Amino acid sequence: MIDTHAHLDALDDDPSDVVARASEAGVTRILTVGMAQAVALAERFDEVFAIVGIHPHESAGGDLDEVRRLQAHPKTVAVGETGLDWFRDYAPRDAQRRVFAAQLELARELGKPVVIHTRAADTDTLAALDGHDGTVVLHCFSSPHLLEPALERGWYVSFAGNATFPKAVDLRLAASQVPAERILVETDSPYLAPQPVRGRRNEPAYVVHTLAALAQARGEDADTLAAQIDRNATACFRL
Repeated sequence: MIDTHAHLDALDDDPSDVVARASEAGVTRILTVGMAQAVALAERFDEVFAIVGIHPHESAGGDLDEVRRLQAHPKTVAVGETGLDWFRDYAPRDAQRRVFAAQLELARELGKPVVIHTRAADTDTLAALDGHDGTVVLHCFSSPHLLEPALERGWYVSFAGNATFPKAVDLRLAASQVPAERILVETDSPYLAPQPVRGRRNEPAYVVHTLAALAQARGEDADTLAAQIDRNATACFRL
């Protein structure tokens, strides 16, 4: 089993303990998101790989040269998370657009997947991705109206703990409609702990709960879905 999106450097616990608990839960690979600390964690643990990029919130001060440098590391497997966030507006919108476009260009140049964060900016995110011919992952999928264009364009759709919340019927319906070869699962830890552990700090070991909810929504066996998602992640991120 794999957690395709975690923020290990944002967890309070020692990463060794977090990785060990994940292993005990059957999570054998973790993709951690960030910058230099993500790469350092990937170097430290065999089962950890890095996704490197400038988050929309950090666009105003993000160092694109550093992103390029860190992308050269052999355990950096994707660009991201990048995108647009009009909900928080922690960075000026023009800066977000500029940094997003630059990272899309870098992903195309390197032939790597790009991991997308979009919040309250779906129309503009779709427009920015128009013509992007690389691999795209919609991280922490939470916009059901994006499902149709995502599937038309062959993007991967990744579900996090919010898909397990009682009121998230629309997300579970979306999960039931994603083709088997395009679905992914993540924790986005330490955020969005799934319903069975809601209220705790999320961590990669808890991805099993989201997987179980997705399997139920799709009418599939959880172990079978876990194996499929593992294959999907291996293909997407060239693990």
